[in-house]
Amino acid sequence: RIYDNVFGCHLDVLCHRETSIVPKFVEKCIKTVERRGLDVDGIYRVSGNLAVIQRLRHKVVPLTLWFCVPAEEHLDLEDGQWEEIHVITGALKLFFRELPEPLFPFCCFDKFIAAIQLSDYSQRVSYTKDLVRSLPLPNYETMKLLFKHLRRVIDHKDSNRMSVQSVAIVFGPTLLRPQIESANMTVHMVFQSQIVELMLNKFNEIFAET
Repeated sequence: RIYDNVFGCHLDVLCHRETSIVPKFVEKCIKTVERRGLDVDGIYRVSGNLAVIQRLRHKVVPLTLWFCVPAEEHLDLEDGQWEEIHVITGALKLFFRELPEPLFPFCCFDKFIAAIQLSDYSQRVSYTKDLVRSLPLPNYETMKLLFKHLRRVIDHKDSNRMSVQSVAIVFGPTLLRPQIESANMTVHMVFQSQIVELMLNKFNEIFAET
């Protein structure tokens, strides 16, 4: 389908096209998960049915192209075929994995890795906050919305069994990767998770409005 270009589209291009600062698909998934998935065991950790996730992926159309699509084909995440919440979470993770440049831009990868290795914890937080603040607006706002949502997921950990560490292990490599994979991949995976964990634990401080 010629208009199937939400997945795999650069974040700034997609937001510009939608005249938004956060992709509409990301907002839609988060609202759906918060409405009916926060208490689901293993949310984001358990994989959804891949065939259904791919079907959902191909239903996603940029908002600006809705006029090209019959109304009955507009994406409705409350439709019964998307009832399985792990399909929604799987599609959201896939969206971030397929970004040509990850949510944490390539140019910042080494800086975030350096920040998480600082011996002084308060410096680690401060440096990470400065890095987050320096991001392009779509990256910053999308990150803020996603991390706020993941904090809500963690608030329900008694029922969904998703601790800060569990969420960080899932999202570290999804949001943050080097432009060129190196022999340090295993070490990087540890740091990737630690960065996400720090940002979840210090969410209010890192994303505080100044």
